[in-house]
Amino acid sequence: MSRNFNISIGEFYHIYNRGVDKRNVFEKPNDYNRFLFLLYLCNNLEPVDLQKLFRQKKTFSEIFSLEIDKKLTTIGAYCLMPNHYHLLLKETRKNGISKFMQKLSTAYSMYFNIKHQRTGTLFQGRYKARHLDNDNHLKYLFAYIHLNPIKMIQRNWKEDGVENLNGAKKFLKGYKYSSYHEYIDVSYPQGSIINKVEFPEYFSSKRNFSDFIDEWLQFQSSENLDILIV
Repeated sequence: MSRNFNISIGEFYHIYNRGVDKRNVFEKPNDYNRFLFLLYLCNNLEPVDLQKLFRQKKTFSEIFSLEIDKKLTTIGAYCLMPNHYHLLLKETRKNGISKFMQKLSTAYSMYFNIKHQRTGTLFQGRYKARHLDNDNHLKYLFAYIHLNPIKMIQRNWKEDGVENLNGAKKFLKGYKYSSYHEYIDVSYPQGSIINKVEFPEYFSSKRNFSDFIDEWLQFQSSENLDILIV
């Protein structure tokens, strides 16, 4: 994907991609978990022997407790959906995002093709990137990313409004494959994937973040939410 901007240190970016031909890239819980492992482990300037770690059969918590001193980028939010993913990243070292995404995409594609006995490209070309050069845009991307799973229980919620607000909030809380848990301070192992310190302090408390999400769940105009992404 050609871009009309350069990725610069200190700037924020929405990174996303989907499966080739819109195919599912996460088919089983182990697929989601492997991608989460890789989000953490591939964010490392130093080489990581992934096979050695997996042969050691480390637990979920043990993997996320491994220290990574030289991170390639900073992750502020993420969400994995059956056929695509969303990441909110900050460039913190030169070419960090590019190197991170190359390691992540290569490692996961190799795993998925072997696991599911397929060959060929898994993702729809190079990852897509959007520069978040507006403070409001950056803030509301936290809503866009974390509200993505609602489409799994009510596909047209943005157009029609949420049918069951409490049910939607319960679903988000139970969805294991996004950083929503970290922002509402629910104890969850992959919280160490993100680093809120490197991002503006939009949410001073878990209640503040929860209220922010509630406002968007009740927001019934898709036009305003969809301006956040092409």
